[in-house]
Amino acid sequence: MSNVNLSAFGGVGWQFFDNNGVPLAGGLIYTYEAGTTTPQATYTTNAGTIAHPNPIVLNSAGRVPGGEIWLLPTSYKFILQTSAAVLIATYDNVTSGLVQAIANFTGNGITVSFGLGNATNENSTNVYINGVYQQKNTYLISGSNLVFSEAPPDTSSIEVSYT
Repeated sequence: MSNVNLSAFGGVGWQFFDNNGVPLAGGLIYTYEAGTTTPQATYTTNAGTIAHPNPIVLNSAGRVPGGEIWLLPTSYKFILQTSAAVLIATYDNVTSGLVQAIANFTGNGITVSFGLGNATNENSTNVYINGVYQQKNTYLISGSNLVFSEAPPDTSSIEVSYT
C-alpha cells in the first residue's frame, strides 16, 4: 500500500458535533477526491490496508470507529452529515499532510554530501549527528543532496528527518 498519513480532518479521537453542540451520534462522513463526487478511500490505520466504509458512520459519541482516519498522499473532500443525511459542512481540498521521511547515514570523516532521494530545503529538515541537533547553517540542501559544511566524524550516526 502507498504511504498513508494521519488526516487533518478527524485524525485521532476527534469528536464531531451537530450545529447545537450535541455529539453527532450516527453522523456520516463521506470522502471524495478533492473537487469531485468521486469516492476516495480512507484507512483505519497507518498500515493503509483496511479501508473505512464510505460513508464512515460515527459512533454514539460522535467519533470515528477505531478512532483514526488515514489518507492517501492526495487531496480530499469531506462531507459531514447528520444520521438523517442533513448537511452540516463540506470541507474541500483537505490534504493528507506532509510525508515525513527518515534517512540514516554513517559519517566517514571525508564525505560531505549524502543523497536524500527527494528534493527538499533546509527549512523542512532536521539533522542529528550522534543524536545532537545540527543548526541549519551547518548544512544545505542542493537538489536532493544534504551537503555539510564539513564532513561528519568517522563512524558518526547521521539521522535526517525531512518532508
